[in-house]
Amino acid sequence: MSMHSPSSATHKASSPQRGGFIYWLLIALGIVVFDQITKQLAEQHFAYAERLAVLPFFDLTLLYNPGAAFSFLADGSGWQRWFFTGIAAIATVLIVHLLRKHPEQKLFCASLSLILGGAIGNVIDRLLHSHVIDFLLFYWRDAYFPAFNLADIGITCGAILLIVDEILRIRKHKKTKE
Repeated sequence: MSMHSPSSATHKASSPQRGGFIYWLLIALGIVVFDQITKQLAEQHFAYAERLAVLPFFDLTLLYNPGAAFSFLADGSGWQRWFFTGIAAIATVLIVHLLRKHPEQKLFCASLSLILGGAIGNVIDRLLHSHVIDFLLFYWRDAYFPAFNLADIGITCGAILLIVDEILRIRKHKKTKE
């Protein structure tokens, strides 16, 4: 006769998943903290639109984006602030659910953690400032890539990893069918 009840065995089996879930949330939190610190530094050390040339194709600057990526809807009358905050809130709930449900899927959860951290970092800006703080500016001659921040990097890298994860999942599924 076993000394462990079925409930204690179930609890032990689920503990690594809970630890994984917390791990993924901590990654997202790290991105939020690092993003907010760098934005605060940009605001402390730069006047609006001031630029510091770092490389022949890269400047540090301070710009505000009331819209979404690439200044999409930046010229709206203010409604976009709440629209993008709402989208981020829905995405946050969905991502947290997926992280809790699949903590063992490392690439999938890494991608979601990066997206979650980036989304929360930019939502904090929208709620506190009514715009997102951008400070990284890449350009070549007279062609400029829209300024961005670390939250945007997290979202972009997370989206790329999510696509890679899906491609790998499809390949694995095809191999198991053969």
